[in-house]
Amino acid sequence: MAADALLKVVFEHEGVFVQPSSDGDPLVSGSLRVVDKDAEVFVEYKPVEETVDTSNMLCAGKDSSSVMEWDQVSGEKSQQLLESQQSYETEWDMVNAVSFKKRSCSTREGALNSSHERSRGAFSFAVSDLRSITVKEAGWTFLLLQLKEACASLPALHFHQGGSREFLDCLRRFALLSEAPEDATCLMVTPNRALSQSFENLLDDNNFGLVQQKFRTDPYVTTLGSFSKVTNYLFDAFRGPEEQQQRPPEEGELLGDAIPGLEINQQEEPGFEVITRIDLGMRPEVTRTGPLSSEDWTRHQDPEGRMINVPLLKQVIFKGGLCHALRKEAWKFLLGYVPWDSTLEERKVLQRARTDEYFRMKLQWKSVSEEQERRNSRLRDYRSLIEKDVNRTDRSNRFYEGVDNPGLVLLHDILMTYCMLDFDLGYVQGMSDLLSPILYVMENEVDAFWCFVSFMDQMHQNFEEQMQGMKTQLLQLSTLLRLLDLSFWNYLESQDSGFLYFCFRWLLIRFKRELSFQDVLRLWEVMWTGLPCDNFHLLVCCAILDSEKQKIMEENYGFNEILKHINELSMKLDIEDVLQKAEGICEQITSCKDLPRSISVILGLGPGPDSEVCDCAASPAVRPPQRADACSNGLLRGSSSQHGCRVAFIS
Repeated sequence: MAADALLKVVFEHEGVFVQPSSDGDPLVSGSLRVVDKDAEVFVEYKPVEETVDTSNMLCAGKDSSSVMEWDQVSGEKSQQLLESQQSYETEWDMVNAVSFKKRSCSTREGALNSSHERSRGAFSFAVSDLRSITVKEAGWTFLLLQLKEACASLPALHFHQGGSREFLDCLRRFALLSEAPEDATCLMVTPNRALSQSFENLLDDNNFGLVQQKFRTDPYVTTLGSFSKVTNYLFDAFRGPEEQQQRPPEEGELLGDAIPGLEINQQEEPGFEVITRIDLGMRPEVTRTGPLSSEDWTRHQDPEGRMINVPLLKQVIFKGGLCHALRKEAWKFLLGYVPWDSTLEERKVLQRARTDEYFRMKLQWKSVSEEQERRNSRLRDYRSLIEKDVNRTDRSNRFYEGVDNPGLVLLHDILMTYCMLDFDLGYVQGMSDLLSPILYVMENEVDAFWCFVSFMDQMHQNFEEQMQGMKTQLLQLSTLLRLLDLSFWNYLESQDSGFLYFCFRWLLIRFKRELSFQDVLRLWEVMWTGLPCDNFHLLVCCAILDSEKQKIMEENYGFNEILKHINELSMKLDIEDVLQKAEGICEQITSCKDLPRSISVILGLGPGPDSEVCDCAASPAVRPPQRADACSNGLLRGSSSQHGCRVAFIS
């Protein structure tokens, strides 16, 4: 009974077929499942003692793991499909020198279960023993599994009734599946328990991983694990000691390796920037107003359609947002798609030009032949990622719900067209979250595309392979939090949470998964005003953390509890309260006369006191030229910290 309590079924699918031997045996139907036994994950297959009548087999015309119509085929045709499939498997086996020969099994639980000999077609193996998975099509999807040290032959898994994609998605929770360079159909498997809580799962399920050791060793890696654009350089970080052939690095070294370009000074006696402890004074109370109405918006237009008194207009939007009827027009201005000083006629001309430009780019990927795409692995990867993400983006929203929803088609087409505009970046997981609210508001493919382009111009560095935007923002956030509440920051540091990596998702997709859909619209339009300072979204992070610090510290939350608590805030935040507190924090900081220069640079408040403060916290756009006495992060020589710099606040 105790053993059963430790077993958790995380995936189960009926109607998966195998051919127990290559001697012409008929296909056997069975149940495939993935189970968690005592913190180790196993794949199990158990057959139903029935044979399959191939004369009346159901076959799919395309990937059987997706939604499609099924057709019955004659026995002759189904037999031909089976024969061609079997020869295809044999050819693949020959090319890749893959063979499973029966030999004595080890007693290790992760090896093939000895029940394979007793139960015809049954097998079980640990995910950690899996080397690769090859995906093939023969009217349906079938998978060829290769173990690292197989002690018996593994039959191919035939998904005549769908489920292959769901099975692979489940495995991705417990292992890194990366496309083999020499074979696009082959997925190499790198097991890692921490990967089950990768960022892909954060986006999917809002479940934060609490794999303590991996997070402590390399929080950035476990947070970023499944992003397509960072997979290559993170792959080595997940390899085991045998593959690395070296002792695991210390935390600072690993962070620098996992995020290229982040230099960590490891001096034995680090230098410090000495700053007199800042008295920020009392935080002022601020009030917010109601959203801008259509009548007020009209009053800010001249007879030719130019927007007038724009600073005041932005201030009104910052304080209360927009009524929904205005968003379709106002967001174009806020995002920079159309200039504030353009006339109505000029905007019509711009619209026509941008429409032509959009459809020219859309035609580029629409006209790619199957042969071209077969030779373009990057385009295939982009399309695959987009299709996967689009099908799970805001499906509970009425605008995107249901099967064959036109909103999903537009999401797909806009993201594919963006790949044509910026092929180097292409598509990275999370972009669909940024596009979805924009398309919802615009209800127009062309306008949504260009507004999304403008938004991505702001967010571009978040998604680049080097993740420079994310590194910079986390450094900036840490600097701000140290200034605002040094005791809280010290507490987080004492719990190995000083990196603030639990804020990663907040920053990457601008709180898209933390707030209700309507609250996201409000927050974004407020932030797009650029008021009341630069990087206001960092103060939003500070406001949320300020509200939660008392509970975190009083409950003495440790590393895992902090992660869990922050993640569980999703959909529980009141955007108006958060904005009110963030604005109060901004006023509290700006009213201080002796701000460190680094804080002034982060918030765009102009030059601070003439002090030797590092500029590592500055955004790349405003960071000063490299100095001869500075490190590669812009630090003055002698400064050191896990965050890039150390600020010592002296009372």
